[in-house]
Amino acid sequence: MAPTSETLTAERILEATEEVLRRHGPAKATVVDVARALGVSHGSVYRHFRTKAALREAVTKRWLDRTSEALSGIAADDRDPEGRLRDWLRTLFEAKRRKAGLDPELFATYRVLTDENGTVVGEHLADLTAQLTRIVRAGAEAGTFAAPDPEAAARAVFHATGRFHDPCHAHEWERPGVEEEFTAVVDLLVRGLRAP
Repeated sequence: MAPTSETLTAERILEATEEVLRRHGPAKATVVDVARALGVSHGSVYRHFRTKAALREAVTKRWLDRTSEALSGIAADDRDPEGRLRDWLRTLFEAKRRKAGLDPELFATYRVLTDENGTVVGEHLADLTAQLTRIVRAGAEAGTFAAPDPEAAARAVFHATGRFHDPCHAHEWERPGVEEEFTAVVDLLVRGLRAP
């Protein structure tokens, strides 16, 4: 294979891997396909990712990190905790729904990959609940929320809203009335957190 004019980086490999996964799906996509898409030998890809599993784990982490990064700014904001909580949950729901709706092939692929990469998914979920904990803790410190254990409250909020961000519910996200259902759940949770 003729070398490409661009330097081969891990980021370029991950971009190409997404395209290959989109085209072939996780069952048929190979490192050779990724190398071919980049115009390099498969050995060049293995210099960056030692195994196919490592490549699949990295592309899964990259995909999940996009969601975490979009939410981290909301979690770090210093405005009122209730507004931040509502915005954070809405942004999570919209991000997941957008991924499922705009690129259903890749979304389906990532559902398979996240099942394979329990460590990466566990780290992602821990990051998301840490962000929520930050918001709930800020609310407790400001007297807005009655949450003696902000971490437990954040986990409860995360689990209670699972229907709106867990990929296993993706088929429900475009149904009529889902927006109203989301708002009702968030309103209920916020009322439950408010200090008396």
